[in-house]
Amino acid sequence: MQSNHRYSKIIYAIALASFGLMVSVFVFFTAGGIASFEELENPKYDLASVIYDVRGEAFGRYYIEERVALTYDKLSPDVVHALISTEDVRFYKHSGIDLRALSRVGFKTLAFGQKSSGGGSTITQQLAKLLYERPKTSGVSFPKRIFTLVKSKFKEWIIAVKLERAYTKEEILAMYLNKFEFINGAHGIEAAANIYFNKSQADLTIPEAATLVGMLKNPSLYNPKRFPDRCEARRNVVLNLMKDNGYIDKSTLQAFEKEPLDMSSFVRKSQSDGPAPYFRAELTKFLRTLFTKENIKKADGSEYNIYTDGLKIYTTLDLTYQKYAEEAVTEHMIKNQDRFNRIWKNMDPWTYDADNYQKKLRASILESQCKSSDRYLALRDKMLGATLNSIASKYSGIPMSDNIIKTLDSIYTNHKTWHQATEAKKLDVSKQGEYHRLLNDDLWVSLNAQYKSLQDSFQAIFNRPIKMKVFDYDEGEKEVVMSPYDSVRYHKMFLQSAMMVVEPSTGFVKAWVGGVNHKYFKYDHITMRRSVGSTIKPFVYTQAMALAGISPCQEFEDMQYTISPADSGFGLGEEWSPANAEERFSGEKYNLYRGLLYSKNSITVRLIKELGTVEPIRDLMNNLGIDKNLRLENGRLAVPAVPSICLGAVDLTPLEMTGAYTAFANNGSYTQPIFISRIEDKNGKVIYNGIPERKSAINPLYNSVMVSMLSNNVSGSSGMRVKSKIGGKTGTTNDFADGWFMGITPSLVIGVWVGGDDKWIRFRSISEGQGSVMAKPITSIFLQKLEQDNDSGYNYNENFPNPPTGYKELTDCGLYHTERKATEMNTSTDQKSKREVFDEEF
Repeated sequence: MQSNHRYSKIIYAIALASFGLMVSVFVFFTAGGIASFEELENPKYDLASVIYDVRGEAFGRYYIEERVALTYDKLSPDVVHALISTEDVRFYKHSGIDLRALSRVGFKTLAFGQKSSGGGSTITQQLAKLLYERPKTSGVSFPKRIFTLVKSKFKEWIIAVKLERAYTKEEILAMYLNKFEFINGAHGIEAAANIYFNKSQADLTIPEAATLVGMLKNPSLYNPKRFPDRCEARRNVVLNLMKDNGYIDKSTLQAFEKEPLDMSSFVRKSQSDGPAPYFRAELTKFLRTLFTKENIKKADGSEYNIYTDGLKIYTTLDLTYQKYAEEAVTEHMIKNQDRFNRIWKNMDPWTYDADNYQKKLRASILESQCKSSDRYLALRDKMLGATLNSIASKYSGIPMSDNIIKTLDSIYTNHKTWHQATEAKKLDVSKQGEYHRLLNDDLWVSLNAQYKSLQDSFQAIFNRPIKMKVFDYDEGEKEVVMSPYDSVRYHKMFLQSAMMVVEPSTGFVKAWVGGVNHKYFKYDHITMRRSVGSTIKPFVYTQAMALAGISPCQEFEDMQYTISPADSGFGLGEEWSPANAEERFSGEKYNLYRGLLYSKNSITVRLIKELGTVEPIRDLMNNLGIDKNLRLENGRLAVPAVPSICLGAVDLTPLEMTGAYTAFANNGSYTQPIFISRIEDKNGKVIYNGIPERKSAINPLYNSVMVSMLSNNVSGSSGMRVKSKIGGKTGTTNDFADGWFMGITPSLVIGVWVGGDDKWIRFRSISEGQGSVMAKPITSIFLQKLEQDNDSGYNYNENFPNPPTGYKELTDCGLYHTERKATEMNTSTDQKSKREVFDEEF
């Protein structure tokens, strides 16, 4: 026994001497590569950029790693006790390096070959390892790799000693727990507690604290989501060490060991969490190009990085407005969906009122939607990934979508020619040579066989019912048993909505709602192009008054009007004779007020005929922020020069329409919607200011008339039950596929769209599918909420600007008809006198 003790002392002495010698040699050769005190006291962290609303409230961050930096006094004592018991029981007795622990590990390993002789690293050394990035050793020779590792280890030891001199023990504990990566997006102990247990680390139970501390050994190996049994066993090791060190007693340990590992509260943060998720997604896309487009660079000439540079992004969004907008959309869309579900009960929108071609087209689109799902893309990558990578390397990264593979197969089997494929734009003609070479390559044979196997797997997997979660208005989501194919179809049966609120005087976007639920429906409908229906008619009425001299009191008969090829200003190849929405004409007389109120297509067509061309409409739209020369991906003009655009046969975005209507609420001046007011760097220097484009688009006189017409549209029985002065125009498109409402108040423009992602997801009658039923109530609900909130900052007592001189005379229809009658009488008398003179002379 004494000889063993003496042997231990010898080994210990040799270990100490060797350690001292190695440190001395290392310091002599590599002292210049060790971090300074200044570097240690100011460790470099990637700084998250913060998004603020118009009131300065933070509501989003861009980060590579988001941390909540806790001080020691905020740490849970249970977490601290678990950490010290498990990782460094002598933490308060050493100065960064625990020589006793090192010698114990070395002695047991060398003398007795005990590989599991415990770790020698202190908590301070582990922190040093987190702060000091080890050099990569992949591809390095074995001797060099060993030398690099040994060198890194010594650096960590010296940094650990420096850390102990620079910080208190408590600060080191806090730094370590704040810095550690607990995987699954959990950076630091507070984030880990939030993600794994949906609570603050201060509220963790002792078993929960032990679970997280257990992950410190190897978070991937002891991942509680992937390896719950392994993680639970590791937790129990930590609990036993806490018992050994007197933090819990034996009976408590036994009770805790029986507790199952509970991950039911696990929640990983996503972009869908928090307010304005659609807006934040759009903001991200905008910021990616902003700095390059505006040539905004750092002082050293490098590019800004929103994920690491700690920018402060001040947006125009108002979280109060946003909250009420999201609530208004949800509340009314529940009603819309209930009506929709009742109407389509036991019926199939994919086959309703569809010929064979339409049925095949709709089925094909549904299949494409299934194939755009994460489930299919993961399956595709698994089965085709390796071959597609080989093809990409050999053939300059040629596109290889499913449709391209099917087209190539048709060519390979002589069912289609190269000319047919390129003419139909199924293949890029500039890549034809590469595709031709591919079809003569063994890689094609492999790919084609794999693709066919993929399709078999797709059919099997997507038609097999499984347990899954789907969207549900009542609970946010619900668990069901459903096939993946049916789940895609199920979600496509939900009507969607978009809502934008803009302050017309500044262009500030106050609220942005891009859909009914961002988690399940990522597509942002604010930037989606859809037919705008009758919401475009105010542009026609404006130009009819301003350019054709038509009085708002002038009356036209409700009858079918025709624009023919003989009407040279329109360039039509055949007659165009549109019907009213109700598909009948009353023969009654309508002035512009009543024509817009009842949205008579006939009156709008008559006004276009009076203008003689649609160019004045396109010019006005251009001045209202809708680029008349913009061409879409198919090469067509976004605003074509055809008369049908005046009835809404033009696809525009809710963003464009809401921007255009700012002129009506702003005395005729268009203000471009913007959503960033300024961006500051981490030091508070302003590096970008958002300045909207402004244009005088409409003569204030005629704009005042349009405001009175829009106000007339929502008065009386068409009222909106709000206190605000308000005007607006609804829009409904063919087959009731789209419902719109564009609303204006003295301080807001509110644009709302409702419809299905697929145009056959729609109501089947105008009573159910018109804009006044689908979209308009959302605006009412939103304004009511704002008006009832005294802290919202919204003033419902505001008035539209006073009309300019001439307004009263222009809108006095009694005076207009009296003067018109007098003019007609004078004309009649004059004609009669001329006839009498003629008769006498004859």
